[in-house]
Amino acid sequence: MAEPKKLSLFVTGTDTGVGKTLVSCALLHALAKHYPRVVGMKPVAAGTALIDGGQANDDVLALRAASSCRVPPELDNPVLLTDAVSPHIAAARAGVRIDISHIVTCHRQLLQLADAVVVEGAGGFMVPLSALETGADLAQALDLPVVLVVGLRLGCLNHALLTAEAIRTRGLTLAGWVANHIDPDMLAQADNIVFLQQQLAVPLLASFAYQASPDPQNMTFEIPSAWQALTL
Repeated sequence: MAEPKKLSLFVTGTDTGVGKTLVSCALLHALAKHYPRVVGMKPVAAGTALIDGGQANDDVLALRAASSCRVPPELDNPVLLTDAVSPHIAAARAGVRIDISHIVTCHRQLLQLADAVVVEGAGGFMVPLSALETGADLAQALDLPVVLVVGLRLGCLNHALLTAEAIRTRGLTLAGWVANHIDPDMLAQADNIVFLQQQLAVPLLASFAYQASPDPQNMTFEIPSAWQALTL
């Protein structure tokens, strides 16, 4: 009997604070309709709070809540850093080296435990992980199709086009993008979306209206049929 096909995607954003975790959670809920076991992965999380007697990261907890299976915490979040600053600074403060090869190994193990894995990157695509490596190096090492979250605010067109160019320059597939309305007062939002649809030339997977307290489980997310060709 043939092994079931697996799917894994890397979620990045035009910047930090554009809704990558929200989109990753919505994507997990959407994929759960097609895959029996889905799990989120936050390879590098910077910023913790004391929760139930231990240090935890909000993004990691949200991804776990949206996942349909439980995995060892050292797999879905290999690097947990205390300070809410750029990962390379947080790692230096903690005396930790972010090992991309170890993250790749953890991801490989997650694919043995789940049918679909959504990997949420830290910050923007080129966020520094060390003096020499960035989030783009991690994405390239994982070699996964990329979903780009565009935070709709002034300046997002430039950030979206630069990020898409960086993704493709790394030889990665831009599998789709999400428009996340993070600034309710932004002018010409519809015009910005139309422009990006033309320029990015990949599926618009979702357009999330601004919400003060969004619920990813109730957000509409289109899963393109073309993603069937992206299975591992």
